[in-house]
Amino acid sequence: MSGRAWGLLLVLCGAIFLEGIDVSMMGVALPSIRAELGMSTSALQWVVSAYVLGYGGFVLLGGRAADLLGRRRMFLTWLVVFVVFSGLGGLATEAWVLVLARFVTGVAAAFMAPAGLSIITTTFAAGPARNRAVLVYAGAGAGGFSLGMVVGGLLAAVDWRWVFFAPVLMAAAILVAALLLVPREARPVRVSGGFDVAGTATLTGAMLLLVVAVVRAPDVGTLTTVGTLAGTLALFAVFVLVERRSVAPLVRLGILRSAPLLRANAGALLLVGSFMAFQFTVVLYLQELRGWSEVETGLALAVAGIDAVLAPTLTPWLVNRFGNARVAAGGLALAAVAYLLFLPVGLDWGFVAMLPALLVLGVGFALAYGPLTIAATDGIADHEQGLASGLLTTSFQFGAAVGLAVVAAVIVGNTAGDSPQAVLDGLRAGLVVPLVGAVIGAVLTMAGLRRRAPRAA
Repeated sequence: MSGRAWGLLLVLCGAIFLEGIDVSMMGVALPSIRAELGMSTSALQWVVSAYVLGYGGFVLLGGRAADLLGRRRMFLTWLVVFVVFSGLGGLATEAWVLVLARFVTGVAAAFMAPAGLSIITTTFAAGPARNRAVLVYAGAGAGGFSLGMVVGGLLAAVDWRWVFFAPVLMAAAILVAALLLVPREARPVRVSGGFDVAGTATLTGAMLLLVVAVVRAPDVGTLTTVGTLAGTLALFAVFVLVERRSVAPLVRLGILRSAPLLRANAGALLLVGSFMAFQFTVVLYLQELRGWSEVETGLALAVAGIDAVLAPTLTPWLVNRFGNARVAAGGLALAAVAYLLFLPVGLDWGFVAMLPALLVLGVGFALAYGPLTIAATDGIADHEQGLASGLLTTSFQFGAAVGLAVVAAVIVGNTAGDSPQAVLDGLRAGLVVPLVGAVIGAVLTMAGLRRRAPRAA
């Protein structure tokens, strides 16, 4: 690739690294935020949930907007919004201001992330160049996601507000570089019938309700959860009816007939969901049961950040040698092995005992994340790359929400007392959740390999 192409790729990688690190480092700062703003536990979870609602609820709209309104325009516009509201979160002195800032920041990421990925998939030619670019891009996102715990711990040790201010400084630098390097594109082709407002409203409403149901499931009654899920299904049904009749649908339903696309998105959901569930459980183990500090916890989990090195170096070679599906299946299988290695965790485990599981997890994440990203956008027409990117980002975000909600419910349901052993038993039960998720993901990916084998023969 030319120097300018590498410069463009680094700008877009910086944006996805910023989005990944913003998601993962917030968990470390929550205790400090609660102490200063006087938030209850139920209110505190909205610092994370608001971001998930904004991101998960609007990311498909963001992908479609990139296709219809211009990828460069969407990327730059929402990067500015990200800067402004991340800074507002750092200046917040009231809980509601912080929650609002997190929601809008999530919306900004929902428009920015699919625009960035679709810029890559439409700028770099299909084949080795695009694969390399997507793998480097995915490695940057995975690295930000993994290293966020370390960075969050270090920043929270100074002041929790730097968890918001540091992304502002980074995003401002990315914005300046993006203005120079992101290429101007031809004016988007106008679609007859205009923008699908009804489809946008029903789909976004259904996704918001689904996120609410998943996030709030551990804290509300079964009837409330069932009612929310019923409302979600009703809105999805209305959405399908609207899309069938729309001249310019938000989501072309035919794209969902692609088995490889569906399989890649299911694998992405299970990969990130299992990782978030594991990370949540390990943080509770280290900080609440073992009494480790935020910095110590972040440094311990930094081992899994090896994926930031392997994803842009080892993974491209393996993909060229064995193909996307095999590498992704191997990555999910390694993730399952990592969770299995951590399952017998004890009350007195030291860092050396945890190290093999964390190393294997880092390798597994590096092998699965990039190939799943390629598979989810491979073979999709240029004018629908934003939509495919939005579907993938939706899978990642909803996977995180589902993983956190399920593992929290399992831990609470299996903790029968306040003794260290009772707490440990609950955490061990929670570790089964990421293990099951990774196994299902690996099986789904391997099933795709078996289906392709007869055709290849």
